[in-house]
Amino acid sequence: MGCPLFIDERPWGLLTLDALDPERFEPIELDALQAFASLAAATVNAAERIERLANRVEDEHQRAEVYRQASGQQNREMIGQSKTYKRLVEEISLVGGSDLTVLITGETGVGKELVAQAIHAASPRADKPIISLNCAALPDTLVESELFGHVRGAFTGATNDRRGKFELANGGTLFLDEVGELSLTVQAKLLRVLQSGQLQRLGSDQEHQVDVRLIAATNRDLERAVREGSFREDLYHRLNVVAIRLPPLRERREDLPALMEYLLRKQATAIGKNITGFTDEARERMATYSWPGNVRELANVIERAVVLSSGPNITLRSLPSGIASGEGSGLFENLSYRDGMNAARKLLILKALSRTQGNRSAAARLLGLESKYLLKLMKSLGID
Repeated sequence: MGCPLFIDERPWGLLTLDALDPERFEPIELDALQAFASLAAATVNAAERIERLANRVEDEHQRAEVYRQASGQQNREMIGQSKTYKRLVEEISLVGGSDLTVLITGETGVGKELVAQAIHAASPRADKPIISLNCAALPDTLVESELFGHVRGAFTGATNDRRGKFELANGGTLFLDEVGELSLTVQAKLLRVLQSGQLQRLGSDQEHQVDVRLIAATNRDLERAVREGSFREDLYHRLNVVAIRLPPLRERREDLPALMEYLLRKQATAIGKNITGFTDEARERMATYSWPGNVRELANVIERAVVLSSGPNITLRSLPSGIASGEGSGLFENLSYRDGMNAARKLLILKALSRTQGNRSAAARLLGLESKYLLKLMKSLGID
């Protein structure tokens, strides 16, 4: 025996009842069957409405996440003038127009997420969201849920179905920071999504198709991790289609003056202080400091200095003691005599150019050199 199910006056399905005894259905009242069918249709209708509402809520969460990330990216610029910086900009422009997977490597604080955002902005997916996940910030079980989503009841606390970062980034870009921290189990599932474009939410057998451009970043040596067995070789090759290495700040000191000025203006404006520059002593200490925390450390130091400063310039007193005393200088560490002399020449020239706002003739006079000889030195030392 059967009867159709109608939802919003449209046929949706068929309710059937089966019995071995052909007389089993005789005592059933058709009104009762119709009432049951109506109740079943109402249940299906309610379930579909709940699912649509849940998807709408997730869409709102997605938009909120995009707006939150976008607001955090406001006034975040890539700053530099060195050859290294210009080469990086060219790489971003070239890879941005493709859909290739990118692996960004570099020390902590060099700006890997900023480069990922620049690649996304240069891509055809720029009008779609870029969703970020720090793989080291969550335990394995939560990382899996964050990446692939979960269904209700998949684990304790999973009270509703939830889409993961891959589905939220559908059509756009997914940035996985610290990808080297993923467990081997999650690595295997990530590899499957990259190969097939299909994923299963945690606790579900249903397949979901996604179209995502992946950018990954790490400060680990993944080749070594592969040799040690803590990172899958097939996933490494899948991620390392295009590799971009970000140099530490100590390898691009030519960009330091511009970065310092930019971060100073940004922080002074943010808190409403009229601080316009650095004293010569403060600038010199900052120029020779090794910056193990790279641009992130530089930004934190300047933020602290702006808060502590009372005059128009950042002074030694407002800098951390390790920088102010020169104890953290790494300029001449592990250098040969020739490299050390070149580093010293480079520092003197950069300091002179900084004091003269980039005027080569004035810098040459300050250094007691002929302008042509200074230009020759700058070329030989790689100063743009």
